Order: sequence, then C-alpha cells, then structure tokens
Amino acid sequence: MITVCLNKANFEYDIHSLVKAFYAREEVKVFADQEKIQKLEQECSPRLRLEILYQNGEEGEKDSIEINLLEPREDFGYDIGLTGRTEADFSQRIETKNQLKRCLYQMLSQYTGQVLPWGALTGIRPVKIAMSMLEEGKGDEEIQAYMAQSYFASPEKIELSIEIAKRESELLEQVDYQEGYSLYIGIPFCPSICSYCSFSSSPIEKWKERVQDYLDALEVEINVTAQLCRGRKLNTIYIGGGTPTTLSPKHLDWLLDKVAEYFDCEHLAEYTVEAGRPDSITRDKLKVLKDHGISRISINPQTMKQQTLDIIGRRHTPEQAVEAFSMARELGFDNINMDLIVGLPEESIVDVRATMEAIQKLSPDSLTIHSLALKRAARFQMFPEDYQGMEMANSWEIIELTANYARMMGLAPYYLYRQKNMAGNFENVGYAAPGKAGLYNILMMEEKQPILALGAGSISKRLFSDGRIERCENVKDVAQYIGRIDEMIERKKVLFQDFNLC
Repeated sequence: MITVCLNKANFEYDIHSLVKAFYAREEVKVFADQEKIQKLEQECSPRLRLEILYQNGEEGEKDSIEINLLEPREDFGYDIGLTGRTEADFSQRIETKNQLKRCLYQMLSQYTGQVLPWGALTGIRPVKIAMSMLEEGKGDEEIQAYMAQSYFASPEKIELSIEIAKRESELLEQVDYQEGYSLYIGIPFCPSICSYCSFSSSPIEKWKERVQDYLDALEVEINVTAQLCRGRKLNTIYIGGGTPTTLSPKHLDWLLDKVAEYFDCEHLAEYTVEAGRPDSITRDKLKVLKDHGISRISINPQTMKQQTLDIIGRRHTPEQAVEAFSMARELGFDNINMDLIVGLPEESIVDVRATMEAIQKLSPDSLTIHSLALKRAARFQMFPEDYQGMEMANSWEIIELTANYARMMGLAPYYLYRQKNMAGNFENVGYAAPGKAGLYNILMMEEKQPILALGAGSISKRLFSDGRIERCENVKDVAQYIGRIDEMIERKKVLFQDFNLC
C-alpha cells in the first residue's frame, strides 16, 4: 500500500492516477485526512508515504506545492527519501495541476528509476491534445515541444499522437458529425466473466430466463429515445456489451428489427456489432447480422495461447477464434476487427509474437491492441491471491512488436485511448486497413459527437455549443435496469431536451 496525505483536498484523482502509473500493483490511498491516513497505516504498514502540501504565498510571494516522499522505518516512523517543491498560482487551476504532476512525476521517476512512456500525462485521451493543437494551426514541432515540456511524454508517444490525430481528422471529414449523433446499445451478457473484466456484464446462464424481459425494457428505451433524436442524422451504430452474440439468433434478429423500426438509418456510415467471444459465434448468428446489413463486426480472441485463455476465464480455444473468423469471411464480412490484450498473466514476448503470427495469417481488416488495465472491479484485483506469483508485464519491446506486425499487415494506427492502471503505462491502439477504421471509436473517444447510449450500464453523452459535455448513466444491474427503465428514460429526456430538429 502507498498512502498520500494532502493538507487540502485537491487533485486527488490526478495524484492517484500518477502514483498508480509507477506502482500498478500497489493499493494507493489518497486522503486530505491525517487521522484516516494514520488509521490505515496502523492496520497495514505502507510501502511509501507521500505528503503533499499546498501552501498559499504570503503577500508578494507565489503559491507553492511541497511534496515529501517518506520511507517507513521498523519503529513505525518515517525517513525522508526525497523532497520536491514547485511554485504555482492557485488561481490558475489547470496550470497548478500540471505543475503538481510534473513535480510528482520527476520525484517518482528519480526514486524508482522508471521513465514512463506518457510521462506525467494521466488523461485517457492524449490524441485530443494533438488534435486540438492541429485545429489551432500548430505544426508538428510545436506540438512535440509542448507535450514534451508539459508532460514529459516520450518522443515515440508524441509522434504516435500526432500521426493518429491527423488520420482521425481525415476520417472525420467524411462524417457530418456536428449535425448527427451515434447510437450505442449494450447487451450485458457474456458466456463467462473474464478475470480482467470490469464491464457491466453477467453470465448468460444466470439470466437466460430474463433475456426477453431485458429486451422488452430495451425496446421501451429505444422507442422513446428515438423520438428525442428525430431529424438528426444517425451516423454510426455500435452494439456492444458484454457479448451481443450471447443472444440467440431469434433474439438478435428481433433486436436488429427494432433498431431498424424506430431509427432512421438513411445516413448510416457504419453499423458495428461486437460479436466478441468466439465461443458465442455461430453461422446462424452471423447470417442474421449479414441479413441486417451489419457492416463491421469484431471477433476477439485476446490471445492465441490456450494456457492464458484458461487463466483469464475465456472458455474458448484459439481454434474456435480461427473458425469464427473463417466463417465470417465465408459469409461475406469484409470489415472484421480483432481485439488482443498484452500484459496478460504469464505471457512473454515470445507468446505475444506467436499470437501476432497467428493473427497475421487471418489478416483482419482492423486490429485493436489493448494494454491490460488492472481495474478495481476485476477478478485480478478482487481476488489477488488467485494470481499470486503470476507475472503481468508489458514493455516497450512488446508494444513495438505489435505495432510492427500491424504495419506488416497493412494496418495503420487510427485511434488511441488510455485507461487507469495500465500495464507498463502504455495505451490501447486501433489499427486499420484503408477504409476500414471504426468511425464510432473516433467519434466516441475524441468526444466529437453526442452518443445516445441504451441498455444496462451504458452512458449517454451530449455535447453543447458552449463546449460543455454532460452525461447520464443507466444502472448497471440487469434486474435494476428492467425495473427502473422509466427512470432511465426520464434521465435521457432531460439530457436530450430540444435535441431533435423536427
């Protein structure tokens, strides 16, 4: 455990994220409460203690932030390991936050000997920085200098951000995203729950008797909310989860019929269904998707190493992934994405190379490489004793390896995002062949368009002309969603008031 004690409650999220970037497997507690910190430390001696002091400058002096890194002694006292200090102007919140993060990053980097790929940058959308600067007319060199000086990001990651920002800008020119919107529909069922998963999903076996109840509630939400967007152009649809293909062919057909019945799909540029788990995919389900004009599907093996699949709770084989992919190709799907995760337990660079070789033979149209994120609600974190002694590592070499294989397959990076607690402090990158990039991914990640999100655990998002972004969430629990559907709809009515153009 690492404890962080603040003399004032401020920037707790950013501090927590940055400390976790250096100590991904440690529990990090951040409080502006000395007594709470001391109680925690009495129960479990911390590996480190950080003290962060926000100090208002006296007349004629600047504000400042002091950081002390303390090492515990056997007598329960502490020795000062490092001390850092930076001037600040507390009236300038954003710059104060960046000053704090730069100072903390430099201290932790010095103490651990680590240099993080993204430096002090803790946000999930680094490409947004590059894109905003490009839109302002800034050149590559100016962006590189800013991201290096402000965040200590590595040259490689800055270059990747700029490359993706440029590609995203080109792709966005194809979509009237300012007058349009995107639709997300969540199917919160899976064949089983993976050890790394923290999404709103439940085993289909547990809910098989209530699937129709869920779909009936979803139809009510679809019906009412479609009216809120009347007159707007629906640009992309993404049906995810969970695993949508845990639904039977009959239920899939029913759902896709309802989408076509209630929504105007005349301006649709992309229609994705995340088929996901290979053990949920059948020829009959793929035929349903094809008959409904689904233009893009995702088949996600995560790894092609059977031992790893067993560890993480994926109840399929590499052979099933190959079979599902081949079946989709036979049925005429020409835009197939595959998801992989690096940093999984007991996987070396040799294993990752073997997975990439297998994927290269299939030649998907797009590929998403995820760096494992150790989420609090995932089994990895909730039951760490089950994975004790298992190495979960990521490295520059592994990331470069996956990038090189993607390029050998003719796939270029087109979107990027980060998550908290990612192995090696890296990122998730989507690669795609020309004309096969996932537009929904870009619109959602770069917050370029309103997202109407339906189903349990989904989050709708509306962008306003003054730059505000407001959200409303649906409850995650399936039974709660069914029972409280009217409440979910009322939230959307408030968020999307005056949104339609009729």
